[in-house]
Amino acid sequence: YMYNRTAEKKIKELLTMFPVVTVTGCRQCGKSTLLKNLLPDYKYVSLEDIDNRMDAEQDPRGFLKIYSTHTIIDEIQRVPSLLSYIQSHVDEVNEHGMYVLTGSHNLLLMQSVSQTLAGRTALFTMAPLSVSEMRDADILPQTINELLYTGSFPRIYNEHINPTLFYSSYFQTYVERDVRQVQNVTELTAFSKFIKLCAGRVGQLLNITELAEAAEISRPTAEKWISVLETSYIIFRLQPYYANIEKRLVKSPKLYFYDTGLACYLLGITKPADIEQFYLRGALFENLIVSDFLKQRYFTGLESNLFFYRDKNNVEVDLITKEFQFLKAYEIKAGATRNQDFLKNIKLLVRNGILKNENCNIVYGGDQSLPATDEKPGFIPWNMI
Repeated sequence: YMYNRTAEKKIKELLTMFPVVTVTGCRQCGKSTLLKNLLPDYKYVSLEDIDNRMDAEQDPRGFLKIYSTHTIIDEIQRVPSLLSYIQSHVDEVNEHGMYVLTGSHNLLLMQSVSQTLAGRTALFTMAPLSVSEMRDADILPQTINELLYTGSFPRIYNEHINPTLFYSSYFQTYVERDVRQVQNVTELTAFSKFIKLCAGRVGQLLNITELAEAAEISRPTAEKWISVLETSYIIFRLQPYYANIEKRLVKSPKLYFYDTGLACYLLGITKPADIEQFYLRGALFENLIVSDFLKQRYFTGLESNLFFYRDKNNVEVDLITKEFQFLKAYEIKAGATRNQDFLKNIKLLVRNGILKNENCNIVYGGDQSLPATDEKPGFIPWNMI
């Protein structure tokens, strides 16, 4: 089953401008499905397949004779040496839309892609389903707890898989295969403990020293592991907003997962009801909304413009987006009732001239929408973002 993905439009557009388009994103987020459906007249070859991989490694020129143009090459990070042959071939033929490459490891892939295919490829980031994609496909869970627990991987919805089972095997495959490939992580038990500790810190300032101590590893190892999780699209960091470097108010970024279903699994949650009284429910809800804003950027081919705000008096606003010269602000509250208390930090920043009411909203757990005016911020229901 194929869901309409927001990304389709942008990928099609990039194919009319570049000889190669490189699509990255975590495993199972729907890259191959999207591309096969979007480009039915393209050949498809996966380098996960051992025979294809050997052909590409041992006889790259022969391989590119078979796949001379209009081809989707999946999991290109398996044969990075193929990239320089693609580069020569693309330069010789010089047409748009010759190849679409996909990969689920940003780190290895991006280093080789940006060196080898500089100027010849557009880079595009995919992620699991966004709230609006689920809404349009009529598969958006009815309650917040259900959505937090189920997460947003297409396969769970396609095949009605129990989320706990899905994430358990996802996690094993991810850790045992991918992490080892990227960074040679030998202490798998320690790494599993580390990623679970990360899940317990969603929506918090990232304190690497404290995290390393809790995981009983060195700080350099913790830093290395955080970047492994980031480059394989498991977690991302949200940077603090500052108008100029001198006024940088908090140095540390906040930590979020791309998918709340995986975070819930790592926290030991096995059904939606577990979330109702869970101490991290607010943080998981905040994670859901922040990652959804990030997906909306990525799917239209844009980079992140997301920040959070916190000053020395601990006045904090969960999400700031920077659109050219002006800022939009979003407070994220899991509560279902519109509460004037939700507005207090935004009001302070409006009074100080940092924000304008009409650019501020509360994304909350309720179902009534109120537009922002120049008098006061608006309210956006979680299922309408």
